[in-house]
Amino acid sequence: MVIKMTECELLSKCGFFKKHQSNKESACKGFIAMYCKGTKMEACKRKIYRKENGVAPSDDMLPTGHMMKA
Repeated sequence: MVIKMTECELLSKCGFFKKHQSNKESACKGFIAMYCKGTKMEACKRKIYRKENGVAPSDDMLPTGHMMKA
């Protein structure tokens, strides 16, 4: 049996996804696979931040809640 994963409903307005979706780094690809299109969607700290604050977090905030290092 194949379970089809859906995509996060916020992808079209998520700054992290827009900025890093074409990033070839395996870390970014992993975050997107797990949080944006995978099983950890509801645990995304970006989604939680947006829900609690009514505004999007920084584009450099990872789905884990940590900030990307420059």
